Amino acid sequence: MFNLQTVLFAFVLLALLLLAGRFLKQKVQVFQKLYLPASVVAGVLALLLGPEVLGAIATARGGNVGFLAGGLFSENIRAVWSQAPGVFINIVFAALFLGETIPPPQDIWRKAAPQVVFGQTLAWGQYVVGILATLLVLGPLFGAHPISATLIEIGFEGGHGTAGGMADTLKELGYTDGADLAIGLATVGIVSGIVLGTALADWGRRKGHVTAVNHHVTEPEEIPDLNVITETPEVRRHRARLLRNLLIDPLSINFAIVGMAIAIGWLILEALRWVESMTWGGEDGFAIFQFVPLFPVALIGGIITQSLLNRLGLGVLVIRSMVQNIAGVALDVVVVAAIASISLKVIGGNLAVFLILSGAGILWNVLIFLWWAPRIFPSYWFEKGIGDMGQSMGVTATGILLLRMVDPDNRTGAFEGFAYKQLFFEPIVGGGLFTAAAPVLISRFGLLPILALTAGLLLFWLILGYALIRTFREPKSSH
Repeated sequence: MFNLQTVLFAFVLLALLLLAGRFLKQKVQVFQKLYLPASVVAGVLALLLGPEVLGAIATARGGNVGFLAGGLFSENIRAVWSQAPGVFINIVFAALFLGETIPPPQDIWRKAAPQVVFGQTLAWGQYVVGILATLLVLGPLFGAHPISATLIEIGFEGGHGTAGGMADTLKELGYTDGADLAIGLATVGIVSGIVLGTALADWGRRKGHVTAVNHHVTEPEEIPDLNVITETPEVRRHRARLLRNLLIDPLSINFAIVGMAIAIGWLILEALRWVESMTWGGEDGFAIFQFVPLFPVALIGGIITQSLLNRLGLGVLVIRSMVQNIAGVALDVVVVAAIASISLKVIGGNLAVFLILSGAGILWNVLIFLWWAPRIFPSYWFEKGIGDMGQSMGVTATGILLLRMVDPDNRTGAFEGFAYKQLFFEPIVGGGLFTAAAPVLISRFGLLPILALTAGLLLFWLILGYALIRTFREPKSSH
């Protein structure tokens, strides 16, 4: 057991590790060329200084090194870190749509239909590839757990945050090695996404697929906010009046709004669990919501919270940049703590499974980009496709980084499509409801039914894509 003082020191150490990660990133050219987030560098540093590396080296050498057997961090500190990802990921997802005015679905579809189709194709294909690999290779040859079929989507499409947030669910379902493998896959995804994306960008320039050529790239921090509540002088004056009347600091009110979003998500999830327990999920029934973590429902809570604030005339209280800073700190905690808590022994014990899933995920993403993007996008296919490919292999920032490599001035409109796509994308996959439910569904129904479901959804998006392609070509043929 640990007390509040241990929690404080655990997060002080995380903050110091983040500073060290930022320093190393500025000093080490390899980290700069890979555009690795400082949180990833800090997490790897914590892993190296923990029991898995430093502690193992000290134990192997023997002698009077007992104090280093657990690395530089005490067991209680590591216990806090191991629980942090599942808690702080709720803040990240609750804040995702706070401060934005979400346009009607038909407007989003009209502006970003090819982008939505392409992103969904990548995501559902990761399930199909993972399930096929598990059915045909990983299960028969290596005795892999059936839930390993979901790890490509959790680690690649979801990233470190989702992988860390899903740890408790995977353990509850009996797949104790899953969390470490998912976080390892997320690390492979972000590195391979940047390396292969950079190589593809260079290839695209040489082949003439890239229209805007500019080699100066700045590191991305966030998705372009296309639907942020307009910060006019009147909005700022209205906000100032409200804050003055409420006698509260802007940071405090925005943190409280994020908390309100999480609370609404928790109430929704508890209500769903109650309904499930009283109906289909009763004794010996099929229960799914008891295994669903809070974070995908917290995202829905954020949308509801923003809608309620807008209806009450209080929407201006949400300062989008401040909410993003709150979410950014939470995401840094998730990434550092998740990587620091990886068990290298688990990955080493499942090395074949880990390498096959990594290779299958990378191959799927690259091949779909090269085959599907030129067909689904009527113009600027390279610029519009590479952002989604980057996101599907690491984090959203990877996608934006690759977009900036090939279209730094946003001449192609790829940023808009990429941002609008998130509204159709995040609530479902990449950390959404299906990401949370997939391990439960496989545990309950087995691999073949979920293969049929995900393959059907993949086929649906491919058919819808071909329907879009025909509508793009019709005006040209009738002209």
